Amino acid sequence: MDPNIPEGPRPPLSYPTQEIQVRDLRITSRQANSRHKRTCLNSYIPLASSQPSVYYTSVTFSLRREGGITASRRHILCASQSQSNSHPESDGQVSEGISYDDANFGYMDGHVDAIDDAPVTSKRKRTTADNPLLVWLSDRDEYLAEMLRMDGRGDYTSDTCCKCASAPALFRCDDCCDMQLYCGDCTVCNHLQSPTHRIKEWTGSFFMATSLKKLGLRIQLGHTIGESCILPRKSFNDNFLLIDTNGIHEMAVDFCACETSQTHTKQLLRMGWFPSTTVDPRTAATFRLLHHYHILSFESKASAYEFYHSLVRISDNVGLIKKDRYESFMRMVCEWRHLKLLKHFGRGHDPVSVSGTKEGECAVLCPACPQPGKNMPPDWKEAPKSKQRDISCDEADPSLSKGWSYFVEEEKFKSHLKEHLSETQENKGLPSQILKTRQKPGGIPMQFPNCARHNFKRPNGVGDLQKGEKYMNMDYLFFSTLRNNCLDVLNVSYDIACQWHKNLWSRMESLPESHHISYLRIFIWFFIPKFHLPAHIKKCQTMFFFNFMRFVGRTDGEAPKRGWSNINPVASSTKAMGPGCRRDTLDDHFGDWNWKKVVGLGAYLIHKMQEAVIEKADHEAAFQEFNAAISSDHRSAWTVEMEKWEENPNDTSVTNPLESKSIQIMQAAARLKLAEMEAEELACGIDLSLHPDISPSVLIASGLDLEEEERRVRAVSEGMGLHISDIQKGTLARMRNVLHHKIETWRSAQVLYIPVVQILTTTVVSDPHQPFENAEDIRLWLPSSLKGKPCDPQLQAYEWDLRYAQAHDALEELRQCLRVRCSMLTFKREWVRGQGSNTRAQNALARVHGRQVACTKRYRVVWEALKTLAPLLKKVGWRGRLQDLKDEDMKPLVDPFSRETEGRHHLTWIWMMTGVDTGSDGGDVDGVRVEWCKSRARAMRWVEEIELLQEEM
Repeated sequence: MDPNIPEGPRPPLSYPTQEIQVRDLRITSRQANSRHKRTCLNSYIPLASSQPSVYYTSVTFSLRREGGITASRRHILCASQSQSNSHPESDGQVSEGISYDDANFGYMDGHVDAIDDAPVTSKRKRTTADNPLLVWLSDRDEYLAEMLRMDGRGDYTSDTCCKCASAPALFRCDDCCDMQLYCGDCTVCNHLQSPTHRIKEWTGSFFMATSLKKLGLRIQLGHTIGESCILPRKSFNDNFLLIDTNGIHEMAVDFCACETSQTHTKQLLRMGWFPSTTVDPRTAATFRLLHHYHILSFESKASAYEFYHSLVRISDNVGLIKKDRYESFMRMVCEWRHLKLLKHFGRGHDPVSVSGTKEGECAVLCPACPQPGKNMPPDWKEAPKSKQRDISCDEADPSLSKGWSYFVEEEKFKSHLKEHLSETQENKGLPSQILKTRQKPGGIPMQFPNCARHNFKRPNGVGDLQKGEKYMNMDYLFFSTLRNNCLDVLNVSYDIACQWHKNLWSRMESLPESHHISYLRIFIWFFIPKFHLPAHIKKCQTMFFFNFMRFVGRTDGEAPKRGWSNINPVASSTKAMGPGCRRDTLDDHFGDWNWKKVVGLGAYLIHKMQEAVIEKADHEAAFQEFNAAISSDHRSAWTVEMEKWEENPNDTSVTNPLESKSIQIMQAAARLKLAEMEAEELACGIDLSLHPDISPSVLIASGLDLEEEERRVRAVSEGMGLHISDIQKGTLARMRNVLHHKIETWRSAQVLYIPVVQILTTTVVSDPHQPFENAEDIRLWLPSSLKGKPCDPQLQAYEWDLRYAQAHDALEELRQCLRVRCSMLTFKREWVRGQGSNTRAQNALARVHGRQVACTKRYRVVWEALKTLAPLLKKVGWRGRLQDLKDEDMKPLVDPFSRETEGRHHLTWIWMMTGVDTGSDGGDVDGVRVEWCKSRARAMRWVEEIELLQEEM
């Protein structure tokens, strides 16, 4: 713009009055392009002349970006029919007119002097017509009535066909613009060129869907429309499916079998139908459909599965279509994409055909990268920047349903939040993630109660959140969706129910009276969804667990979370909507979600029933087997205890039978027990010691310690690798020397108790390649390794007791390693990022894994020793507590990486080896009771699941 021209509105121009009279000169702003707004001088027109026919001249001035002013002239020939001096365009008495444009007559540089100030126009007042949506509300009933009218015959009440006037008129096409009714023959004749239109038949009270195939329409390929073939050949079994944009259609197709006929594939392609196979095709899709989905997949990212099943629902919305062509559709889409790629890059015109395509030849060049001569215009630096879209408000974009569907009534909801916004809620014990904003569809966090059994969206249960899940939001939505419901039992599942349910009824008093429920007259149980439960403390994992409560079957409580996968893709659309349109759109999607649930409910319940019957039999058999091993006294006592707790699990005065209170069998406790037994023998005058400082039990215990130290030294030696430094060699040599000295000292006492060891140590053949035996390879010759050699049974009994305790000790350490490793893996997956942090986490996992391997080796050595000692000591039934440890047995109690849920969970024996309740050695029965209660609960839940499914069916 010329810097000599001042900014702001331009004053009207001054012309000599003897040449032109200026009338109604106005200055307005005209948007010249998308980047700048330029001030332009609007056209001015001289006053009307009194002559019968006169020329009017209009001159338009506009400022140029480069500077200066452009003026254009326009002549209008008009004939006046009166002596009026009014403007010819305003009085409407122009009988004829011829206009032509002159070219711009140059630039006028310089300043434009102002003679008068332009009048300031006041802002126009807004009227109801400025919001058409609100105007439409008054006509809503009329729209609905017309839609219902179209479901009937409307004005076409004639009983005879409007075309042939002879046959009864029973058929109407949904896709034609003609709403008249025709007979069957006329309908077929009208649709020779539209074979995929949908036809409905009047039954006397309503229209019922039919097809052109049933009316006798046959499509002849290889010939022009209406021309017959002398050798028609029907498709395979006369069963041909055509997929089009308006649904899936059964077609009666005849291929041409004349001498000059083309292949079936070519006949379909020349018809505009894309065959699914090249040999004897029975399914095809129109080019129109493939192109439609091709573009739709780019814009909406809709999957082929969703697109195909939307066509299925267009054809039949009650799920009666059984012919699934999804795989064929996927194949055609893949082929179509490939062919379009080749076509777009001109490969069909290359003489060397498609096989001559070079690498990267079919790539689209980035238009944002500099391509000289292609995408670099001279003014590319002045490209406009994108602006953030301005989202509307409730006043300008109100919701049409106003709480009629799934969203609560917005005004009442916001009014309640405004009243209680300043209140603080107790969040003690809640995870910090709960206090963060959850961005959901439309960029606004949402919350809604669902049907926990079938995942239906509940009416008046959806509402927007602020930052975080506050109790006042959830309270309002919870009681809003429970209005007008007659309930006897209410099971409530919420991921923070352990905290939220406290003071719930006192908070209910702050809600409107219509949201109150009679909570004293109904049974209300609170649960935590199964997936969220492991994040809570141990107390919550029993008090709020679905698997331990009666009459809930196999409900998991995770229904609200499953709905997000269906509604989240809508966010790309709703984020740019106003609040009212957004709520109406989501209401529509929620309604469609529920409708799909209704349609698929039968198949869903059958699937659940088939699964429940199998699982019920398995878990009942497992419980009966477990129950048979329990004594009748314990069985009756545990049953009473469990039933009493199930009556009111929230009563802290009732003992929770699912909490373990036992003390694990440890090696230190076993040694203490043996020392106390020896003390009792000494008190009775019995002394079996052969060494003044080492008793028999101390001898065996020391031998087990030496055996463990040998394993540690061996692990250090094996972990050295091939390239050992002198410092590492010195450390290993000192460890071996200390161990060797301990073994020699212990051996001097061992030969007193087990004389045969003296012979065994002298008859061992040494390795000729290694003249000196490493300390970790020295055999200790404990009683379990003598293999039939004479040994004092008392020493064997001592080793049995210590080995048995050592097995429990190893298993406890193994379980601890599994817990720690599982927790570390979960933490590493969710929180550890970066090379350094991952390396440190991996090293920590390696240390835990090393201890797990050591525990496994220790237990397997103990297991072999126990198997050797058991027949010597005539031990019976000990294998029910300890078993052979296999790799598949080493699973954590709660594995987040496992697909096996608690209701289907089968614990490995390492988590159930506390012993039977009638063990002769006084084994603890507390762990048995806990596992018995869990097994009983699993069996009962599957029985209840079948009962619930029978009621739901």
